Amino acid sequence: MNADKGRLEGIGLLTQSIFWLWFAGLVVLIAGLFISRRELSSGPNLDRLIALGPVLIAASLAVFGAEHLVSAQAISGGVPKWMPAPLFWAYFVGCALLCTAASFVLRKYVRLSATLYGAMLFSFVALIHIPNAAQTPSDRIIWAVVLRDTAFAGGAWAFAGSLAVNKRDRWPATQIVIGRICVAVALMFFAVEHFLHPEFAPGVPLAKQTPAWVPLIPLWGYLTGAVSLIAGICLLLKIRARTSAASLGLLMILLTLLLYVPILAVAPQASLVEAVNYVADTLLFAGTLLVLAPALPDFTTASP
Repeated sequence: MNADKGRLEGIGLLTQSIFWLWFAGLVVLIAGLFISRRELSSGPNLDRLIALGPVLIAASLAVFGAEHLVSAQAISGGVPKWMPAPLFWAYFVGCALLCTAASFVLRKYVRLSATLYGAMLFSFVALIHIPNAAQTPSDRIIWAVVLRDTAFAGGAWAFAGSLAVNKRDRWPATQIVIGRICVAVALMFFAVEHFLHPEFAPGVPLAKQTPAWVPLIPLWGYLTGAVSLIAGICLLLKIRARTSAASLGLLMILLTLLLYVPILAVAPQASLVEAVNYVADTLLFAGTLLVLAPALPDFTTASP
């Protein structure tokens, strides 16, 4: 009887957690689409696609911010042992993510919030991910996490640099260069991972395998790997960089809608949080690529 009661309470807590993740993400997504409706409905198609970038980032960060607040106890376990008050840091990061989401949606202090958000992710890479990778250097998943957060941070900094009054000033220009290189290196790493392991779910190549019910499983991996490799090279060499970043961002949106949303729809209750995380992670990757795009002129030939 007590075991059944405990199981029901656990299911209730899980359901409540899922609700707040989706509630936060959907509210921010709807608000962002409404506020950006003018940019999304006028102008060239590429510009309309790029306008989705801040909205997708904001919605994803709202999901992760809510998760930090409702699952703070579990998330605090990832805080380095030498840092005091791990529970405080879980709540602090959650609030920071929600504030960044609000900034992006409301278009207030966006350059500052993008810079701080990128700095926070760079600190995660330096303080958490790289030490973890050093302990198990052969673990491809840990290195994928290192490159993922580096790309997310770099994209945010490039976005911040693109919002400067004069992009040629030293700091904005440096932010854009750092962002372009960070994303380019991550894309080429991801491309190799997709070629070597096409059976794993495409996008950010983590531990989840593409479900058996998905048709043509290797094709998803090889296609994503090829587009990622081309985009990474174009970003690194500054050849059609803007179009390449936006095109890969569109592919990530399509993967979210065609693969990760269906995975979420059929996920068992115990895997719902993981499924929501994959949806938000892939949308965050899409948004990162789209906010990087306007920082990059569309050169048709390589330039210094």
